[in-house]
Amino acid sequence: MGKVTTLQIPQDILDSARLTPKGLKVEIAVHLYEEGWLSLGKARELAGMSLWEFRQTLAARGIAPHYDVEDLEEDMATLRELGRL
Repeated sequence: MGKVTTLQIPQDILDSARLTPKGLKVEIAVHLYEEGWLSLGKARELAGMSLWEFRQTLAARGIAPHYDVEDLEEDMATLRELGRL
């Protein structure tokens, strides 16, 4: 991890939202992923979750994974390189 930026959130704001600092990070990560501002990897990193945990969180909220034609082509190229296609 590179440089870290600290964001100060008043405790009464967290209390009003019924969130912990960890919970707020998850909410921010989910929102940024859903809006397409963060990749799955970066969003799960921000949330402090494993890939599996973050995908489960997205699925529980009905958020579909972002997967487009470019992703498919990259995956196909990787499979070809590995001799699996």
